[in-house]
Amino acid sequence: MELQTITIKEYLTRKGVAFRESGKELIAHCLFNGCDKDSRGTEAHLYFDTETGQYDCKKCGEKGNLVTLAKHFGDGISEIALNPITPAKNPRKSTKFDAELVETCHLALPANIRQYLNARGVSDAVIDAHKLGWGKFYGKWWITIPIQDIYGAFRFFKLRQDPNAGDDKITYPKGVEAQIYGWDLLPNTTERIVICEGELDRLALLSKNIPAITSTHGAMTFKQEWCEKVGKGRKIYICFDNDDAGKKGAERAAKMVENGGNETYIITLPQEVGEGGDITDYLVKLGGNPDDLFGKYAKEYPEKIDTSQFKPLSSQELVEILGLTIKQDEENKIVTFLCELSAYTENAQFNISYNAPSSTGKSYIPTEIARLLPEEDVLELGYCSPTAFFHDVGEWNKDMKGYVVDLSRKILIFLDQPHTQLLERLRPLLSHDKKEISVKITDKTQKFGMKTKNVLLKGYPSVIFCTAGLRIDEQEATRFLLLSPEVNHEKIRQGILESIKKEADTESYKDWLDENPERKLLKERIRTIKLEGIREIRIANYQKVVERFFSEHKVLKPRHQRDIKRLTSLIKSFALINLWWREKSGTTITANEDDIEQAFKIWDAISVSQELNLPPYIYNLYQEVILKAWNDKNSNRSEGFAEITGALGLSRQELLQKHFEVYGRMLDTNQLRQQILPMLETAGLIVQEADPSDKRKMLIYPTALSTISPDQKNSGNGGGVSTSEENNSEMRGGVTPDLGVF
Repeated sequence: MELQTITIKEYLTRKGVAFRESGKELIAHCLFNGCDKDSRGTEAHLYFDTETGQYDCKKCGEKGNLVTLAKHFGDGISEIALNPITPAKNPRKSTKFDAELVETCHLALPANIRQYLNARGVSDAVIDAHKLGWGKFYGKWWITIPIQDIYGAFRFFKLRQDPNAGDDKITYPKGVEAQIYGWDLLPNTTERIVICEGELDRLALLSKNIPAITSTHGAMTFKQEWCEKVGKGRKIYICFDNDDAGKKGAERAAKMVENGGNETYIITLPQEVGEGGDITDYLVKLGGNPDDLFGKYAKEYPEKIDTSQFKPLSSQELVEILGLTIKQDEENKIVTFLCELSAYTENAQFNISYNAPSSTGKSYIPTEIARLLPEEDVLELGYCSPTAFFHDVGEWNKDMKGYVVDLSRKILIFLDQPHTQLLERLRPLLSHDKKEISVKITDKTQKFGMKTKNVLLKGYPSVIFCTAGLRIDEQEATRFLLLSPEVNHEKIRQGILESIKKEADTESYKDWLDENPERKLLKERIRTIKLEGIREIRIANYQKVVERFFSEHKVLKPRHQRDIKRLTSLIKSFALINLWWREKSGTTITANEDDIEQAFKIWDAISVSQELNLPPYIYNLYQEVILKAWNDKNSNRSEGFAEITGALGLSRQELLQKHFEVYGRMLDTNQLRQQILPMLETAGLIVQEADPSDKRKMLIYPTALSTISPDQKNSGNGGGVSTSEENNSEMRGGVTPDLGVF
């Protein structure tokens, strides 16, 4: 550290002390013990160092510095502050941080900086009591705020840049441990106490005779071990800055101190303080009443909400509320809503992958539903590389020398991701293998090249992945429910009408939506569910789940081990939305038979494409384009001619033409060849063979699945697939293809 402060030469001149200069020293008669009463001529024994201001009497041994000299002359702090002295031209290269340095900087506090602090609501008495000062460090001038540890020893300066610099920069020495600014206050007050964000906010509150403390290192750094020192049985008010970090930090701190048996409140500053506004803005700029902080702006934590306003919510009622902004897509709406709601459980979260072409609404559904949930619980990401995710979401933990990514009770929505590389790194998390998973990533740095970093993933989030890429690796497919938005004519028509209504008068549309009583009540219901803190959800008659699942899946596949988890998560989520009408014991509720029935109803509607590891968009394309085109080509042929030539395959061009006929838009040829047809072939729905008359062309033939009705989808071999060789031969004119398991 580099310090410049008042020069000893200037101070002696002001005090009328005669001295002579000798190199880097000033020599004067001793000011303390009369050592130079008998000295003659230029003889003197008190030596001052011009650079450090330290003195040493060579006769009586009196030693000290500028601070002790000022005390000897009886100079008060206010006198020195109102008469600031020119800093030294040759400052010391380094300065040991101690009480002496704190006092030196305090004595050097200029009048204009004191006035600046006064304007920020910090009184002179508080400035003096807390030794705020002024010094030059790291080549710049700073307001110095001395920080003490729990034992009262000065540990470091919190520095606030010269106000004239204009950027309000705050810094502190690298590597110092976070402290409570106000340790000394805790044992000396039994009344209410405020935990705020920032040293100057704390000092502004103290200036209003309001006891306050703060962490020295920011909103998210309040430590669990500090709660013991905060004590129990207090009234604690948390008031952080009016921004995202402040809101998250306030809730984090409130949760810690509330668990200690305190009466806890979160103060939400009025919007008039502005984005990022703080206590100082409220007290000074707004001239706010301090009493209102503990009245109309304070809410008890955890917040108590009247649950008598709620009633049991059916699936149909939920569909109607969500239908205010999301047209049709009934199963998609319910499943997505339940997925996001499942975040408020301990381990019943599940994942969704929306796979569909662009402009079909795959990201609209999850983001629109997310607007119903508390904003701080939703993390929406556009493009995100695997490494960036861990850096952006994670917090650095110096003990483990790595990043901690806490995703407990969070909803992650990945919007229009171009690839699934991030999912590959999150596989253990998505599978719910362990609550805490260690991940190692590599970063390329300019100085060290490739460097390994440690990441600790904590908790289970609800994950929704949206991509226009239709092809998805089987390892990811088995970890997600695969959904696709509907693309039928009526849905598009209703969507267009809703868009016109919204764009014609955006403000009126927003007001109408925000004031809708059912929607408002649903948002309040979700917030209350979160505050209930449900950890476990049991299933009362689980044997019914077993019997029904096995009856619908005669031949079991490895993916069924994960499918059953998603099915039980749906059951638990249905119970969660009506938790007040379910058996409850502490933080555990029990799902009943109605929840089981509703979950199976949803599962039956979406299970076909899950069984085939296909996004519904691909499966619907198979049914509405490939099967229809194949039937059109083969249905009007005479029996005898069909027996001679066999069934006719479809060319890719014929599929493209049929797709345009059905959907009114062209299908990308490369997407058809590279993604859609290989996926259908892997699922066993089609086979591709060379055209006998032109080996350069490939023909597509549907397999026996086309003869299975929807009612038969869960019966027979492989979950609804007939393996009849006669059927296959009949469809292909007597030639049986190699269908793998089919």
